[in-house]
Amino acid sequence: MIWNHFLLAAGISTSTWLLAAFIPKRELIRNILVLAGIAGIAIFIGFLWINLERPPLRTLGETRLWYAFFLPIIGFLTYWRWRYNWMLYYSLALSMLFLFINYLHPENFSKTLMPALQSPWFVPHVVVYICAYAFLAASSLVAIRGLYQEYKTELQPKIMLMADNLVYLGFAFLTLGLLFGALWAKEAWGHYWTWDPKETWAFITWLGYLVYIHRRFQMPSKFKSSLWILALAFVILLICWFGVNYLPSAQFSVHTYSQAP
Repeated sequence: MIWNHFLLAAGISTSTWLLAAFIPKRELIRNILVLAGIAGIAIFIGFLWINLERPPLRTLGETRLWYAFFLPIIGFLTYWRWRYNWMLYYSLALSMLFLFINYLHPENFSKTLMPALQSPWFVPHVVVYICAYAFLAASSLVAIRGLYQEYKTELQPKIMLMADNLVYLGFAFLTLGLLFGALWAKEAWGHYWTWDPKETWAFITWLGYLVYIHRRFQMPSKFKSSLWILALAFVILLICWFGVNYLPSAQFSVHTYSQAP
């Protein structure tokens, strides 16, 4: 039943976003279609939350739903602020990719929630990380665009401004995620930090974006190197998000509950 509702929501969102891509000159209609697709995912997440009787934030498939929801919002807001069509379309494409991955890997939508996740820190910790990853994913798209302009044409000043603002927002959420995670760990296991593989890579990710911020402050005119740092930082983020689950050390991690049972 839930799977059929996912197919319906994903189909509606994908269809509206594809329609929006074919009418770029009719801005009002396009914006309505984009927002309708976002609403479709939001309604399904709410439906899923009610049916599972828990926050749908446990498995990778469930978190991909949240990224499919947040990325178009960020793309729409950045388009509204800087008027870059490509950012909106890239965000929609990534969102559709997440929906397609979930289609290829169906969830069992289990209601079970292990004791460690039955904490008041569960929802704020995961939600702020999802917000952080969505903003930082958008910044990586800006970095790719900037590198293309740097090598092929001429870098537009708005690119760096957009990258900086997205990183500042993402880094703020990333920092909150680390703090909430430490408080949650103290409550669940008695220690703020244990150098668990997931914790270690989360810290490395945080350092990667901190390096970018320091680079921008210290050498604001060095655009190319800053963009490369930003692009590589996202690779580290991807390792932290799901790549670490495939490392040999992950079998000893207390964060393996992020996998579907």
